[in-house]
Amino acid sequence: MPPEQITALLAAADRLHPPLRALTWHTLICLLAVTGMRTSEVCRLDRDDLDLHEGVLTVRDSKYGKHRQVPVHPSTTTALRGYLRERDRLAGVTATPAVFITTRGTRLDHHNIPRVFARLVTAAEIPTPAGRRRPRLHDLRHSFAVATLLDWYRDGADVQAQLPLLSTYLGHSDPKATYWYLSATPELLALAANRLEVAFGGQP
Repeated sequence: MPPEQITALLAAADRLHPPLRALTWHTLICLLAVTGMRTSEVCRLDRDDLDLHEGVLTVRDSKYGKHRQVPVHPSTTTALRGYLRERDRLAGVTATPAVFITTRGTRLDHHNIPRVFARLVTAAEIPTPAGRRRPRLHDLRHSFAVATLLDWYRDGADVQAQLPLLSTYLGHSDPKATYWYLSATPELLALAANRLEVAFGGQP
């Protein structure tokens, strides 16, 4: 998902009512975009899973039943602190330990949020290319992985050596799952082919 579409989604989220809903959706989209976490993982986050001093999120019982730690940038910890502070002001005391809550003070259900996201896509006037499906929340995870790989290629990094790190960060059980992003993205495939050509004595 291109940055300009994410910006449009955030603007649409800011127009939601009441303010707590707008705040939650804005922060949710941002966190998905900058961490590549699964939607279900973000919805399951509890306050105790956030170490905002060290800048680490703990993801529990992920897709394969494993726990992992996700380091985040200081700007992300600042945004999460701001969200929790404003969330508590708007919602008051809630019984749930969840980070992301509904206007009723309950945990967000990852099975229900695609419906709201579809409305945000419409409100943001994001087009659906012919023959393609509409944007989904999962596309933010895909965009994070692709952007990371593109940065590595452009910086001349040893992508083969770095890929297991990205796989671990994303919670993939096998790096082969991360390789899918390479084959599914023409720009990444072209960069990889160019790297191979140079390695075997060709010219870029």
